[in-house]
Amino acid sequence: MLKYLIFEGGVHKHEILVEFVEDLGGFIIQKNVIGLDLIMHIAVPENDLKKVMEIAEELKGSLKEAPLIGVEIVVVAPSLSRHHLPHPACDIAENLRRHGAKTNLLGLSRGVGQKIAHISKEDRELIEEHDIAIFVLGNFEYCLKNFKTKLFKDISIPIIVTGGPDEIELPGIEGYVGGIGRYPERFRINEMIEKLELVSDLAERVAEKRRREMDLDPLIVEPALVKKEIERQMPEALEALSPSPITLKIDGLRIKLPYDDYRYKVASIDIEGRRLGDIANIKKSLMRSYILVKILPQSYLIKV
Repeated sequence: MLKYLIFEGGVHKHEILVEFVEDLGGFIIQKNVIGLDLIMHIAVPENDLKKVMEIAEELKGSLKEAPLIGVEIVVVAPSLSRHHLPHPACDIAENLRRHGAKTNLLGLSRGVGQKIAHISKEDRELIEEHDIAIFVLGNFEYCLKNFKTKLFKDISIPIIVTGGPDEIELPGIEGYVGGIGRYPERFRINEMIEKLELVSDLAERVAEKRRREMDLDPLIVEPALVKKEIERQMPEALEALSPSPITLKIDGLRIKLPYDDYRYKVASIDIEGRRLGDIANIKKSLMRSYILVKILPQSYLIKV
């Protein structure tokens, strides 16, 4: 299993760490240079974590675990109006990004109210394109328990819920973080920032749990390796103007290129002697017709 880490340090001699990670069979997922400072997302084999930390220390940099690297999370509000999409949704998404996640904000098309609130088929399918969904709900326990549960009732990916009540039991979710609700200001005070950290910590535990479960039937190939080969064999993927043109997911990738124009080229990418189309399901995303790649587990090879 790979461990995901954030390295923060100077640009000077950082190539030593890059080469060391690649020699171990790890991956450089993202590298951002700001002046003389460097922030780098890396993935290394779990057994080699101590060696990588020693190299980072020699380079006078800091290294911290970030399980949300390679995780795409959708933050869901009942609607896009200011009544349902105030500051908490944006602050939660921003804090998740600080922990390494890639986030999208989604306002439901029919999530307003109590008795009329429901989720459309398209909304559900779009949410299920992600690894984890975080529903940012309101202040009233009665509303959350009796009406809003229908919004995530039939969604297959892990669900986290935030709301106003401090504690509440909701069916079919991985966890709940209270004390947030509809907050009319940015989260600036320590107490509110701690709430954001609770959401991110819970998301990290959910991501780690899902990766551990997948280890029982590992993917045919690591998503990070597929990302590396796409960047090498299809450079136009890096020319896309969207942020993070190749977004890692726990079990695949989102490539931000038009599906109709590039699906066959993506399917023909060579991954260690195999066509990507033979070891992954490739389909059109509901998000701007991007390309979704879902890598198959190793048990698929036994069936074939």
